[in-house]
Parts: sequence; C-alpha cells; structure tokens
Amino acid sequence: MSSENGPDNGGAEAAPPEQLALIRESVRKAKEPRAKPRTWRGAALAAARPVARVLVDKGVLHLDRYFDYAVPAELDADAQPGVRVRVRFGAGRHRVREGRREGGGLIDGFLIERRDESDYSGPLAALAQVVSPEPVLSEELLGLARAVADRYAGSLADVLQLAVPPRSARAERQPSPPPLPPPPVPDAGPWARYEHGAPFIASLAAGGAPRAVWNTLPGPLWSEELARAVAATLASGRGALVVVPDGRAAARVDAALTSLLGEGRHALLTADAGPEQRYRQWLSVSRGSVRAVVGTRAAMFAPVRDLGLVALWDDGDDSHSEQHAPQPHAREVLLLRAALDKCGFLLGGWSCTVEAAQLVESGWARPLVAAREQVRRAAPLVRTVGDADLARDEAARAARLPSLAWQAAREGLRHGPVLVQVPRRGYVPRMACAQCRAPARCRHCAGPLQGHDAGLLRCGWCGREESAWHCPECGSFRLRAQVVGARRTAEELGRAWSLSALLALLMASRGRATSMSFRRRGVTL
Repeated sequence: MSSENGPDNGGAEAAPPEQLALIRESVRKAKEPRAKPRTWRGAALAAARPVARVLVDKGVLHLDRYFDYAVPAELDADAQPGVRVRVRFGAGRHRVREGRREGGGLIDGFLIERRDESDYSGPLAALAQVVSPEPVLSEELLGLARAVADRYAGSLADVLQLAVPPRSARAERQPSPPPLPPPPVPDAGPWARYEHGAPFIASLAAGGAPRAVWNTLPGPLWSEELARAVAATLASGRGALVVVPDGRAAARVDAALTSLLGEGRHALLTADAGPEQRYRQWLSVSRGSVRAVVGTRAAMFAPVRDLGLVALWDDGDDSHSEQHAPQPHAREVLLLRAALDKCGFLLGGWSCTVEAAQLVESGWARPLVAAREQVRRAAPLVRTVGDADLARDEAARAARLPSLAWQAAREGLRHGPVLVQVPRRGYVPRMACAQCRAPARCRHCAGPLQGHDAGLLRCGWCGREESAWHCPECGSFRLRAQVVGARRTAEELGRAWSLSALLALLMASRGRATSMSFRRRGVTL
C-alpha cells in the first residue's frame, strides 16, 4: 500500500487501497515491447534494404560465400557496406521463433552489401551487432582479396585477415588530418643515371602507368630513387605504394620521403609501430588523408585511393612470402593490383630474379638499366686470385690472405676502413692433432675442443676446460687449428699491420735511434 492511501489523507479513507502489483501490471501494459539485443526478437526491420549480405569469418572453403541476414531498424544507420559486424551462425531450421531464426554462436564478419530481397527462401537471422561504423572493407580491397584468394586457392576470409588489421577503438575515435595538395613535380635526380630513368619519372608525373624491372646501380641512392618515383606519382594526383622486405629498408625509404616531401604525405606501415599506431596509419590511408604508403609485407593490401604506382624492392627476399594461408607473395599481389587498377609497376633490386626476367621476356614490363660504362663507374672492382697469381706467389696457397688481398687491403686503407669477412666466429672453433691430424675431442662428451684467447682449451658442447689433452691415436701433445674464427683472424691482421707499420717506419728513418727505441720496447725485427 502506498503512503498516499494512509489515514492522514483526509477523505481518502473510504477509497479502496491500490496494490503495488496492480501498479506494476499497468506499467507493463503501457510500455511497448523492447527487442532483446543481439537476437532482436520482435524488433522491426529496416524500412529500406532490410537484407544484409555478410561474409562470415570462417576460413573453411565450403563456407567461402556470403550469407543473408535481416537488418533491424535500430542498426539501419550503422549497418553500411564495409563495416565490421557480429552475427549468429549455425542455427538450424528447428530454431525459428516469430518467423526469425535464432541461436548459433556469435562470430565476426564483414557486411558486403544491402539488398531488398534475399535469395534464401527460409527465415533469416538478424544482425547481432555492428562492431564499428567505420567502413574498412572497400570495393577495391574486396576485389583484390577475392583475386588473391582465387589465385592461391584460399578462402576470402583468410585473405581479409591479412589485409585488414585488427581494430583499435581508440584509433577509430581520433580523426585523420585533411589531405594535403599534390606536391610539385620532382626532377629526375639520380634517375638520370639510367637509360630510360628520366622518361620513367616524367611518365609517372604525367599520369601514365609505366611498368619496369629496375636493376639498381650499387650505392645508397636506391631509397632516394624510390622516393622520387613516389613524389612524381603524387604530383599527378594519384597514390603510391612501396613494399620493402624489412623494417630497416622501410626506415631508409621513410627518411628519403620525409627529406623530399616533408611530414604528413606518407604513412609507414610496419610491425615495429605497434597495433594501435599501425591501425591509425592504416585508417589515414583508408580515409584518403594520405596517398603514399611505405611498409613491409602486410602493406601490399594497403587501401591506397586512386593508385598510380606499386613498387617492390628486392623481390628475391624470403620476407616477401607470407607464412600463413593462403601464403601469397608480395610480388604476385602487386602484379594483381597493377592489373586491376591499371597503374604503374616498378620492381627493383640489386639483381634480377627469374620471375622479374620473365616479366621482361614476356613484354609485360620494360628493363630499366644503366649503360655499361655507368655500371663500371659505380660498381666496385672485384679481383680474384687465379692460377697465374698463385704461380707468381707460391706462399699464397698456404697463407691466410694472399699477396693480392694484402695489396687490395693496403690500398683500401688509404681511403677508409676495410672489411675482411670470414666464415666462422670465435677464436679457433676446430682443432686437431698436429701430427696425425685427428680431430681433438672432449674426454667427457666427445665434443669438439675449441681454442680461446688465453690459450685455454674448452669443449664446444659441455664447456669443460681441458688442460692435459693428448691425442688418443698417436699420443702427441701438440695441436693445430683446423678452422680459424673471426677473433683469431682479427688478432693476426692486427699483428701483421702493426709489424708492417713498424717496418715501414724503420725503413723510412734508417736511424740508429729509431731502431734502439724499438729494441727498448721489446720488438724484435
């Protein structure tokens, strides 16, 4: 009984008391029935195009098709083509209530299109949820993903897992900056070193779609040349995409583009940026704020608008091959994009792979190379030790470095540092008996004995030191090095160069005082 029906209300004692249960029942009758979220039982459908065609996130091939769902009126505004949705999948015909199918587990998917009618004659389940109103799957990206799935015999859902990055709600709430106007047309710069380099840049700036296989000249200018190709494409009002094998190469191209065009004109898509930052950069490309993209393997699906150029650096690198199903290669994906979007194509590297040579041989692409004289001026001089050199220097057969290598190193030190590369690390990783050449093994685990800087012997497997080794075959106590490592090579080179410097100084001075000073320092010449 309510307080208004108490004895203090004069004249109300004779009124019949109202019960709370009757009040609640009257409220229930007055309210309209509300649909339950994610099942939308009893909810009204959208007035226009009430059928949504959805691609469910199921990687199995027999489910690689679209499924129709009903669009509730409350989701009509957000349920647009390209958005992420959640649907109930797996409900049978026996789970139908009020003319709609219910049940099944919630799975993710993409809304492909809205339709007036469905090809399915049975009852439709309703969309459970619109995850985000951000349209992340455009028609161009959907067509590319379908082409890649057909080429590699995979499912469309698997390709979209590679093409569309995971969602970050914080990144979606932040607006992207407005797009910048096209930059001015750059000059050819280092592209003038190639026979058709300047016409290639001019064609990109004029809106053309040239296709070339580019054999790069030795040197650090390849990143600047890629940046100028991207700048020429942006000057024509179109977009550009550059795919490189690793983050180090992406950082070099990123620095070259920043130096040439400034900040805010390109996006860097690499795994080093983190999920949120990478998704924010991806959204700026999808929304049209940025027209140029530089990234690693996953950037081959970047949704660049009005694509004018796709470029791939070093297609022979194994990093361009995707390890997950359906395992597309970045070169093949960019070839599909060049064919679908009718844009320019640039395949560059230090050498020409078999696939690149096939593109030139078939006439699909033209070679972009430098003249022979330019290659000889840019390439380093390579000299090898042949039989004639060994005949003039018999000691070179047993020496660590032949005389020709010493002369090349001595000439190189006049201009800068010299690199000596050896195949093994460590000091002496393999040792053997000096008399019978039997390999030196550990007495405990039979592992190989290794020499160290302090003259110690230690097993390479168990790490135990060996102080009293003798050969079990011949009984000798002497050892010799089978394989010399990087530290021993550096020590020998240091001794040799210091001795050479002392000899040169002694021969130049030819004085007694200089030789006496060497003797006092303990150097024997």
